[in-house]
Amino acid sequence: MKIMRRILPAAITAAMAIGLAPVAHAAVNPILAAPYLYQWSSPPNPTSVMSSTGIKSFTLAFILSNGTCNPAWDGDRSLTGADITRVNQIRSAGGDAIPSIGGWSGNKLGKTCSNATNLANAYVKVIDAGKFTAIDLDIENTDEFQNAGVQDKILGALKIVRQQRPSVKIVITIPTEVSGPETWGNRLIQRSKDLGVAVDVWTVMPFDFSSGGDMVGKTKSAVTGLKNRLKSVFGLSDDAAFRKSGLSSMNGKTDNAGEVVSPANFRSIVSWANSVHLARVSFWALNRDCNNCAGISQGQWEFTRANAAFTG
Repeated sequence: MKIMRRILPAAITAAMAIGLAPVAHAAVNPILAAPYLYQWSSPPNPTSVMSSTGIKSFTLAFILSNGTCNPAWDGDRSLTGADITRVNQIRSAGGDAIPSIGGWSGNKLGKTCSNATNLANAYVKVIDAGKFTAIDLDIENTDEFQNAGVQDKILGALKIVRQQRPSVKIVITIPTEVSGPETWGNRLIQRSKDLGVAVDVWTVMPFDFSSGGDMVGKTKSAVTGLKNRLKSVFGLSDDAAFRKSGLSSMNGKTDNAGEVVSPANFRSIVSWANSVHLARVSFWALNRDCNNCAGISQGQWEFTRANAAFTG
């Protein structure tokens, strides 16, 4: 089975500037076209990237547990510190951001919090700290994704969040096979129906499949498999199911030897995503979107410019 490896460094150093109060921001859809931006190891300035590429939103990685059922950026930075300052800078430039909760490694809130109520409280703390209008639950690895009890706990928490913050959009991001979600992904989708949890967008990560091959074709196959699963479980039309589906690619060389998503590949993926009206297109990660940063020769921000062309 395929799992995405977004590995956090063992030690993260970051300037802890005093956070500003969240400011009013323009009506930008933070879900639609939002590459992942990880906020350690000298991240690029998002406002400079916005002016260079036309991108309007970013998915900020990651919210983790601080060792208890309390959320923190990367598990050790305050919810109201330098990371929220960055969010406010993005908003002041006319954009927006969505926090990503989870990822491949680190202490996850879904595992650490003892029950759905406590987990929901942690999610609400994140939402309120940044006045976020959407959240991304990146559910991976054996501690959250391959754990039935934790899957149900996360879904139970999201049901509470939906009651307490009804306007907040919910994205769930999961691994996938070429054919679409595999056993654990299919279970999560079915359980969301069983438990009455309204998820706005389901996103798959179509990479780390094998040693290479047609990544455009494999991406289309994986997302179409997701669409078919949503269609079956929720009784949707093809169009409605595509409009609840999304993808998060990986630019350049992926974690699997020989597997590469080129800029041309990603442009084709974005074009197809527009043609079927997906709800979300992202990639991991903006920090790798420069010449040789992702192991390939490319122009600066080439993937980000392509992502900015996604209109849904």
